Amino acid sequence: MTLRSIPLTLASGQAVTLADYADQVVLIVNVASKCGLTVQYGALEELQKTYGPRGFTVLGFPCNQFKGQEPGSIEAILDFCSTTYGVTFPMFDKVEVNGADRHPLYAELTQTPDADGTAGDVGWNFEKFLLTPAGAVHRFRPATVPDAPEIIAAIEAGLPVNA
Repeated sequence: MTLRSIPLTLASGQAVTLADYADQVVLIVNVASKCGLTVQYGALEELQKTYGPRGFTVLGFPCNQFKGQEPGSIEAILDFCSTTYGVTFPMFDKVEVNGADRHPLYAELTQTPDADGTAGDVGWNFEKFLLTPAGAVHRFRPATVPDAPEIIAAIEAGLPVNA
């Protein structure tokens, strides 16, 4: 199974894969509504608005593995994201990103090292993985804000030339 063929479930229940986003730069983020980093939703939505028309999308994966900071139902999560941050990017079903029940997507993504060369478990909420149409994967730890220069550079480098 390749990274792009792993089955995923949108919050609506629709089955998709990353192949559905193959022509886009994708920023995959494990999100939580009750975390000190939850404010990153605002910057993620700004990235979506700025770069979405040029071939980019954020994909949000709610996760309750870090101190129970995403306890609600998917409906409650979607309502929070919409009303608090105006989120328009695709949101997915809750997943586990570490441990024995780690989603296959995260089993693959966590093999990617960060800028310091460290791979392995997701450290906390709002860890980011950027996937380009060419198949490159870049990893950014939770403290790296979505609009950090290194993330913007990776997005822009991966966008289609004619975008």
